[in-house]
Amino acid sequence: MATESKRPALVIVESPTKARTIEKFLGKGYIVRASNGHIRDLPNSQAEVPEKYKKAAWRDIGVDIESDFWPLYVIPDSKKDNVKELRKQLKEADEVFLATDEDREGESISWHLVETLKPKGEIKRLVFHEITKEAIQKSLDSPREIDMALVEAQETRRIVDRLFGYRVSPLLWKKMARGLSAGRVQSVAVRLLVERERDRIRFHKASFWGIKAKLSKTGAADQFEAELTHVDDKRIATGKDFDPDTGNLKEKSGAFVLGEAQAADLRKSIATDGAVVAKVDETPYTRSPSAPYVTSTLQQDGNRKLRFSARRTMTVAQRLYENGFITYMRTDSTTLSTEAISAARNFVGQSYGAQYLPDEPRQYQTKVRNAQEAHEAIRPAGDSFTDPEQVKEALGMEAFKLYDMIWRRTVASQMKDAKGTNISVSIRSGLARLRAGGKTVEFAGFLRAYTKGEDLTAELGGKEKVLPQLVERESLDVKDVDANERSTQPPARFTEGSLIRELERLGIGRPSTWATIVDLVLSRSYAFKRGTALIPTFTAVAVVGLLEDHFTNLLDYAFTAKLEDDLDAISRGTGDRTKYLQQFYFGNGHAGLKDLIERGETSIDPREVCGVPVGETEGGEAVEVRIGRYGPFVSIGDKRASVPDEQAPDELTVVAALELVTNASKEPESLGVDPATNEPVFLKVGRFGPYVQLGKGGDGEKPKMASLLPGMEPGGVDLELALKLLSLPRTIGPHPETGQDVLAANGRFGPFVKCGEEIRSIPAEGPSPLEINMEQAVEVLKQPKGRRAAAKPTVLKEVGVHPTSEKALQIKSGRYGPYVTDGEINASLPRGREPETITVDDAVALLEAREARMAANPGGRRKVAKKAKRKVAKKKSKKAAKKS
Repeated sequence: MATESKRPALVIVESPTKARTIEKFLGKGYIVRASNGHIRDLPNSQAEVPEKYKKAAWRDIGVDIESDFWPLYVIPDSKKDNVKELRKQLKEADEVFLATDEDREGESISWHLVETLKPKGEIKRLVFHEITKEAIQKSLDSPREIDMALVEAQETRRIVDRLFGYRVSPLLWKKMARGLSAGRVQSVAVRLLVERERDRIRFHKASFWGIKAKLSKTGAADQFEAELTHVDDKRIATGKDFDPDTGNLKEKSGAFVLGEAQAADLRKSIATDGAVVAKVDETPYTRSPSAPYVTSTLQQDGNRKLRFSARRTMTVAQRLYENGFITYMRTDSTTLSTEAISAARNFVGQSYGAQYLPDEPRQYQTKVRNAQEAHEAIRPAGDSFTDPEQVKEALGMEAFKLYDMIWRRTVASQMKDAKGTNISVSIRSGLARLRAGGKTVEFAGFLRAYTKGEDLTAELGGKEKVLPQLVERESLDVKDVDANERSTQPPARFTEGSLIRELERLGIGRPSTWATIVDLVLSRSYAFKRGTALIPTFTAVAVVGLLEDHFTNLLDYAFTAKLEDDLDAISRGTGDRTKYLQQFYFGNGHAGLKDLIERGETSIDPREVCGVPVGETEGGEAVEVRIGRYGPFVSIGDKRASVPDEQAPDELTVVAALELVTNASKEPESLGVDPATNEPVFLKVGRFGPYVQLGKGGDGEKPKMASLLPGMEPGGVDLELALKLLSLPRTIGPHPETGQDVLAANGRFGPFVKCGEEIRSIPAEGPSPLEINMEQAVEVLKQPKGRRAAAKPTVLKEVGVHPTSEKALQIKSGRYGPYVTDGEINASLPRGREPETITVDDAVALLEAREARMAANPGGRRKVAKKAKRKVAKKKSKKAAKKS
């Protein structure tokens, strides 16, 4: 690959990894650099707004609504060095190739690069959906211009999301609580979680009995199970026959409820009467392979099969793509290229035989109306697929597992159907009728590639039937009969995978947004994970209630899907950006965002929207959860109690609420009396963990309190230890060299010693501040001064192994309490949760929630430091100006 330019051409991609991979395929005539994502965006704070716009009425949102929604784009501090480097490289190049991703966001990044860098040489847009030598050469041979329709669609989405978030969120702060946020798609996703939780709150459990029998052919050892279905030709009720909102049998069900006494009688009669085969039905079946992966199905299977969060699935897929192992991972197209079909069919023929190949290649119809984010399904890259074991060697276990899943799905998609027989056996025993079901797999077809391990053994039973060969009127031996009580279950909560599936079904969001939507829901304290289930918080319930009442259209599923369709029209060049924004903000046959905000300012009553009704006490008092400044709390009359952080709304009954209030109003039990002051000593638990307190305080005086030392458990604190903690800081004695008093204490950052102005942390493996002697204290004070060394965390519990990354999961003691870690990500334990109670599922859920929050705020606290640095620089420049 050579360029005709005398000077090297500059190729700009998004990430350093992608840059390194592409650089391997290009010759010396190219310089490859990364933009590290977007190099400019709407301002995130007033500090980023240029001086000339500081007084503009629209400066707070960064969009000039009166000038056709003109957006103000700025280069964040974190990107300025990167932009400087790209400008430097531009001076050395005659040509610029923009090789950002092929979706709308990638197109937008290219446009922002041109608008910011203003290159003087020739500008060409390279598009490829896989990073292989052939794909890159093909794109170099046929570059194109930036597709402004795609740019317009992406920029419109960005502006709409900014308008929604920056106009609705402040209203939530004013009417409900600071720190809350709203988003055009995020809030709709939260509504789905809340509606499911409401279904669970309305749910009434119904109980019924069932019978299972273990049977065998006469004299045979092998057993099979049969389930009771009818008694005297009347169908017995199962879970689907009950109304979930009442727990009663549905009027038109036609079934009867089997009670405990009836079940006991039937159990005895089946055991004594024996059983006879009444009928055997055999029905052939054909099972076709699924279409190759698109973004949504990859995220769903990543969640279901590998227990990856949506964000982790996309992060791992990004690594696979940037290292040249798979095609582009943000796509809603199930199409496979000719070379991909050829690669899959060649592999199938060589590995499994021609009998597994269909006569013609399989083609899959894309279901999405506007599948143009990318032009091919997610598949292994190239014209011959890399073996999964090579991926494991190159990128590790996580990448291997996801690639193996993609590889199997792609290969299986070009194989023949699996064929077999479904078998249904009706069995009679007196008045009882039972049913046994099974199947055979007569031709494995695509299952040879799609399943593996134990799944493969189960699916490929060949002609060996799951049930024994049975014929009508054949007598069977009854080995065992079990009658058991069953109950209906509330609707299952959404997982990340099922939430994405529902969003896709409703037409809400697009491939590039689903993982971000889930991240935002978790990072904004609107939901938490229990295992893989997403549980909305009471804050989410209250916010959704407010939005449903006052922003009905914007939270409507069909309305939101229509907005997505309109964005798709803009991306195709058939929609108008300004018209779209005008209708969204000012309305057109419906109230626009502007009117809704203005109405909300006057019509929303904080006393109403901050309350979530729970029920009433026996005395008729209203029980509700209210959203307060410091989070949700239970309110019953004039009684209050904080709601635990991970309290599921459907589990907070009136009884549970009363218990919270009762416990909160109880006086803590005294550990004993301090002989020096005659005051009682209490052990309490506060916002920042357990502590001891001397007396109750009064007359405006705050009682003396002392936190427990790291590693201490509340159960091990007695009066003697509490008095020692309350004695801190303690004077050890005069320093042998300076004569100044040496103190030992426990502070915000842990135990420390102090002498004059010198302060040093006591190491975690060092002595307790309750026991440290002068020699030890002097040694600690000798340590170099500077930033306090972080105390080495101690391992409190070995939880187990992460099911996907296979990293060790541990709970450690930290500065702010215990936390779970996989060696890479740390997540604090919920307040009040003991380390001993944390399971592998709990640990994985906490780490995934922490990862989602990190993804939503990748800059973390570093922005504060940079802002301070900028202020210092500004002051210096003013001084310099005065001197000159």
